[in-house]
Amino acid sequence: MSIRLQEIVTKTEPMTLEREVRSATVLQSTGNLFADLGTPEGGEKFLPLLQTETTCVERIVSHGSASPPGFWYDQPDDEWVMIVTGSAELAFDDDSRMSMRPGDWVTIPAHCRHRVESTAPDTVWLAVHVRHLPATVSCA
Repeated sequence: MSIRLQEIVTKTEPMTLEREVRSATVLQSTGNLFADLGTPEGGEKFLPLLQTETTCVERIVSHGSASPPGFWYDQPDDEWVMIVTGSAELAFDDDSRMSMRPGDWVTIPAHCRHRVESTAPDTVWLAVHVRHLPATVSCA
């Protein structure tokens, strides 16, 4: 199944494309992962790029941020993340840690408790969240 670029480039608002049994929400028809990276020191910015019933692809920009003390992510979705630029350190509730630099990626299974210990300024992540049916995944 493919969507011709010509079909979506002229649209300026989010839209839903239906193809047979699958549907996708195109949140932005084209873009650049490095556009509009600015956020305050210590902040993060999330940009959903594509969403279907079971999958969400988003760009995350971190500026020296970390999870709050004592906070752990415990997400209902499998998550695949990759560092595009910058660096980060993840911690898992089994006391393991993972240092990440550009090109490094990890798949974090659903409900695997983890946290972001640190990020470098201007760290760009690419994240893919995958939900197993019958539930629905959301970038939000």
